[in-house]
Amino acid sequence: MTVSLGTLVIDTEACKGCELCIDACPPDVLRMTTDIVNERGYRYPQLLPGCIACKACTAICPDFVFQVYRYEQPQQHGEAAE
Repeated sequence: MTVSLGTLVIDTEACKGCELCIDACPPDVLRMTTDIVNERGYRYPQLLPGCIACKACTAICPDFVFQVYRYEQPQQHGEAAE
């Protein structure tokens, strides 16, 4: 089971694919797309379950593509959540 404390909105069209957010993410829940690119031809991050709303991605992103939202109650994902 995975627990998320928040979620992200990612402006994928503004992303330049620098991947700084991937290394900065403590719970390791950001992954770069492999076969999808934005209109400018860059790969961009996708969010997996488990965001802790720490805002490390917003602090490191040079293009300000992230908006972080914290849930009022933790969200559970996986078998135990069903």
